[in-house]
Amino acid sequence: MEPKVIDLKDWLFKACDEGEWLTAQVPGCVHTDLFRSGKIPDPFYGTHEHELQWIDKKDWEYETVFSISEELGAESRLELVFDGLDTYADVYVNGELTLTADNMFRRWRVDIKERIVSGDNRISVRFRSPILEDLPKLERLGYTLPAANDQSVLGGLEDKKVSVFARKAPYHYGWDWGPRFVTSGIWRPCRIEAWSGARISDLYIRQDEISPESAQLTAIVTIESVEALDAELTLTSEGLHWDTEMSLNPGTQIIELPVSITNPKLWWSRGLGEPNLYTFHASLKQKESIVASASVRTGLRSVKLIRDADETGTSFYFELNGIPVYAKGANHIPNDSFLPEVSDERYRHEISSAAEANMNMLRGWGGGIYEADIFYELCDEYGLMVWQDFMFACSMYPGDKLFLANVQQEAEDNLTRLRNHPSIVLWCGNNEIDLAWAHYNENAGWGWKRQYSAELREKIWADYEAIFHKILPEAVARFAPVAEYWPSSPLVSLSRDENQHANPRRTSGDIHYWGVWHNKEPFDNYNVYVGRFMSEYGFQSFPEPKTVKTYADEESMTLESNIMLAHQKHGSGNQLIKSYMDMYTKEPRDFESFLYMSQLQQAEAMKTAIEAHRSRKPYCMGTLYWQMNDCWPVASWSGIDYFGRWKALHYLVKRSFRDVSLVITQKGDTVSVHLISDVSLPLQGTLHLRLFNFTGDKLQEFSLPVQAEAQASVILYQSSSVELLGNHDPAAVVLLAELVQAGATTDSKEHYFVKDKDLKLCAPTVTVTEVPGKGGTTFNVACNSFARQVWLSTETEGIFSDNFFDLIPGLPKMVSFLQRSPGEARFLPSSPETLSVRSLADCVQTESIR
Repeated sequence: MEPKVIDLKDWLFKACDEGEWLTAQVPGCVHTDLFRSGKIPDPFYGTHEHELQWIDKKDWEYETVFSISEELGAESRLELVFDGLDTYADVYVNGELTLTADNMFRRWRVDIKERIVSGDNRISVRFRSPILEDLPKLERLGYTLPAANDQSVLGGLEDKKVSVFARKAPYHYGWDWGPRFVTSGIWRPCRIEAWSGARISDLYIRQDEISPESAQLTAIVTIESVEALDAELTLTSEGLHWDTEMSLNPGTQIIELPVSITNPKLWWSRGLGEPNLYTFHASLKQKESIVASASVRTGLRSVKLIRDADETGTSFYFELNGIPVYAKGANHIPNDSFLPEVSDERYRHEISSAAEANMNMLRGWGGGIYEADIFYELCDEYGLMVWQDFMFACSMYPGDKLFLANVQQEAEDNLTRLRNHPSIVLWCGNNEIDLAWAHYNENAGWGWKRQYSAELREKIWADYEAIFHKILPEAVARFAPVAEYWPSSPLVSLSRDENQHANPRRTSGDIHYWGVWHNKEPFDNYNVYVGRFMSEYGFQSFPEPKTVKTYADEESMTLESNIMLAHQKHGSGNQLIKSYMDMYTKEPRDFESFLYMSQLQQAEAMKTAIEAHRSRKPYCMGTLYWQMNDCWPVASWSGIDYFGRWKALHYLVKRSFRDVSLVITQKGDTVSVHLISDVSLPLQGTLHLRLFNFTGDKLQEFSLPVQAEAQASVILYQSSSVELLGNHDPAAVVLLAELVQAGATTDSKEHYFVKDKDLKLCAPTVTVTEVPGKGGTTFNVACNSFARQVWLSTETEGIFSDNFFDLIPGLPKMVSFLQRSPGEARFLPSSPETLSVRSLADCVQTESIR
């Protein structure tokens, strides 16, 4: 029989040193409960973050009362289950200490049958302050461990960085895009499960050997039994059936059942095929009665991380079902500082947005959380591969026995929970720690190790190796044995010498390139530093004015206001945006124009990077920019803001990540048109090239036949800019390249011969007219003179089929609006309430318009 479940949702909470009980929301956290109770202001507004740092210095108590029916009380087991406790918690049942938790990332289960009474029962969860809990650990250690993004000063702790001691989401202590809100609470669902006889506690479909002809699997079934019994285990899927008989003893046992499927429907990433999924159902029967059952859904696929030596270094790419995959996507962070606020709909919006933008991979970054099940389920459904970090980032960690044992159990819990998801193609130990410490190269790294004696350096590095070179790879090998493991990102290899550590010039491993942005290098350096797999790079922008106005009043709408600086977590971020704008664009007309132009600048930077990476295929086989999303409304590197609104970057990515794509590059005087194909079929078509002036006159036109192999990366056309331009002004023309197949345009790209700041823009009139018969959902957008970066906006939440595009007179664009619909997995065609349009010429100083 299935366990009978009592969901525990009705809770009260209070500060342990106060007497007033308030209504709590579970799952939830202290900060949001205080806000809903009217005890604190909106944490995201203005500079309220700075005023709310007292919350993490207090202990908090949550309490609920429930009753157990006579029927449930008769069951053999009554288990209290917490899917997530954040973080240091003592759980009391009817006044007795029953469970002590110390890891946000673990699940907790305890039998409470002996502590339950007839009538009302009381559960209390007392959360100890993570700050007060961990300060003594720092004192006992005797030295500070590096934690680059721990905003301890903002938290009132001076330089005492305690985040490294807690197995808790690192970004809660602050990051260079996120606030410091160190939360406490019951952050994932909790319940009581009542059962007797036996239960299936885990069902794992291990994929031993996968090919188009056959899938050789092993169903690994974990069974907990209260008593000895003879039973039959049956596994079914897609009309297929496997079974075995067994004798169970009291306790936990693991049963392995061989499974074979002929001509399986394989799981493919988006763009290569269908993400086919199988549901496997296991039943434990005794005398034809079902004693216990469990189901899992998975996709059948083989994944390998290919790192083969070649003439330039060592490759780094994923091979899916024997096919090399060019990874296109972004780094994902948690969708909220207050994790229980992330609804299923918000997850659907993010994942469907990734698929709409032609992505095939997201990286679950190591400073956040192991995401909710629905995140991975949606990635399974949409065919999005997941590079999954373990939750360690930009810090060194302690190596005492209790900490290491906690990490080991954390890894087991999460590998077991997530190992059936076909979307997860890699487990990575950490983010940027090998790079930052750089143990084998005295002159490399972030300067951390130079703070310590030689003896202490070796101790800290030994603790690092215990986690990332021993505990985690051994856990992956044991609990997800066919999964790939990579110790740190970025990394070259485990050579245990100076060649282990990544830098932008390496020709092996994965690369994080931040010269553009942090080092103020020009955009063109994206073409210089191209690695085998670009797992991080990025450029900042502000969100749109509608979002900024949710955290700032009109008086604060200036670049250096206190509120604007509070919502810019990179120390010099606002000035960096402005510095690059001075370099590449004209002077904004006003602050709202500055916000808009910051997005255009971000999109142009990422366009340069993505095209540099894709045009170097197969040398470079992956491009994951930083970052997909935001955890609060803020100026950041995201392509989608906190409210799910697509920035210019995300529309640019949708165009740049097309599976068959044109890339136009100019190196010196040479202009090249590249064709990049990520599909597994050869293609043919026609390349059309046209040169226009800004009044729409066609100055040149010619066409070339196109034939390309599967997965091609070829140069279709090359010419000097002098030959293309003739006597025409390079600041007043645009080159349009179009790839046409079977009468339809597969891709089109524009190319400019000067920077944006040097373009001779006129003030265009852009018209938007409804397309008849489309119910107000589709529009023709046209202009009377060249319009750069046309932005359509509406108060209705949703997306456009295209946006932030360039318009050439005589070549209108047809654009549809798709509304964001709660509860729907996809965007739905809709008529926007209002519609406004502007272009770059509307947003620059009048004297810049010629």
